This record gives sequence, structure tokens and C-alpha cells, in this order.
Amino acid sequence: MSASRTDYIYGRNPLLEWLAADLAVSRVFLCRENDPRKEQDLLRLLQNKKIVPQPVSRQELTHRLGHGDHQGVAALVHLPDYVQLEDLLSRAQNEPPFIILLDQIQDPHNLGAILRSADGAGCHGIIMPKDHSVELTPAVFKASAGAAAHVPLCRVTNLARTMADLKQRGLWLVGSDEKAAEVYYQRDLTGPIGVVMGSEGKGLRRLTAESCDFVVKIPMYGRINSLNVSVASGLLFFEVRRQRTAKP
Repeated sequence: MSASRTDYIYGRNPLLEWLAADLAVSRVFLCRENDPRKEQDLLRLLQNKKIVPQPVSRQELTHRLGHGDHQGVAALVHLPDYVQLEDLLSRAQNEPPFIILLDQIQDPHNLGAILRSADGAGCHGIIMPKDHSVELTPAVFKASAGAAAHVPLCRVTNLARTMADLKQRGLWLVGSDEKAAEVYYQRDLTGPIGVVMGSEGKGLRRLTAESCDFVVKIPMYGRINSLNVSVASGLLFFEVRRQRTAKP
């Protein structure tokens, strides 16, 4: 782990998921004002791991983190390292690869929500370009409700080149575009697949869209013509999982 990746994670669920993933913790901070009845699961897990939390005041923890969005719980940790493409693909052992590619997602709450959906749908990992993309931060970890402890992230220099590499490995790449002709649940998504999602507001870049094997849309029936990228991602991820589950 790189020392530059040392930071605080905060919030009850993120810390529970971190500990459940058996990731290392340097120090745990627990507010004296917290109701012990609400911390039973956390205290039990800490006790099993022989970790003694440091009692602090809510004011002290807020000062340490620089904000009050912590639920009275925080830990000093080494954030997960980004993985290599080979490591990410190696997670697909008992089924075809199911990879997510994010084209310049910049909002930490969107990335956190996407990580949460990716974990729930059983995705094998997420690929992001290094430039113009949000990094894995404590805010992302909190927004993911701890899913960032379970879904590996791979950062690449050139997304289009990586997409070409994945196609050479047998993956089909499906992009999401509100102007596409085909509806997402009408396309066969059961094979080795990469779901490609565009950035907030701009969607897929031209070269990214051209690198997809096909694009699909989510039909809209109201006055708003598009969904937030994290919501759209969840629909596509779980459609892939639904089709895989339904396939004989």
C-alpha cells in the first residue's frame, strides 16, 4: 500500500464493510456520544479483530475529518490500491467477465452509487481513465456504503485502447446512449461483456462511443429525457445479471 493513500474512512456501514473485507486498520475512532446499542455489530467485529477503538468527542472527530458527516465513527486506513487489468479479469472465474467502464465520471457520489450497484449486481470490476475522473476517496467510499472494499478499480491511461484490448479478449462492449435505437432489455447481454457509461451531463465521448460494439438506451416516458448516470448504471448492471440468471 502506498503511504499517499492513507486517509480516513467514516460512517458505520463503510467501516463495517471494510472490516468484513479483512482490510487493515491503523486506528478506529468512536464518539463517546454514540448510543452503544447502535454500535453492537461494530463493537463485536472490533473485538473479534482485537481492535480497541479510541473514544473521542463528536467535536474532536469532526475537527479531525474536517466535516460532520461521520455518524460518530471513523478509521485511519490505507485506501485500496488500484488493480491491473489482468487482476480485474482474473476475478471472473465461474462465469463470463462482467466489467464496467466509466468514461470520465467526476462526481464522488455518482462513483460511490455505481460501486454499490456494481457490487450488488456481481460485476467483476470497474475500469476508469486516469484523467478527468474522480479518484477513490473517503467520500466515494462513504457514498458506496462500503462497496468500494469489494469492487476493484482499474485506472488506465487510454480508455479507447483498453476497450480495443477487451474486445480482443472476447468481450462485447455495450454503451449507454439516450439516442440509441435499441432498448437495453432487448439486447442479449449474457456473454462476456463490458458496460460502458458516459460522464455526467456529456455522456459518452465520441471515440468511446465509436469503440463500443453497440449502444442501447433506457426508454423514458416522462418529461425528463435522461437519468442520472448512477441510476442508469444500476438498471443496466442488473439487466445483465437478470439475463445471466434467467439463461438456462
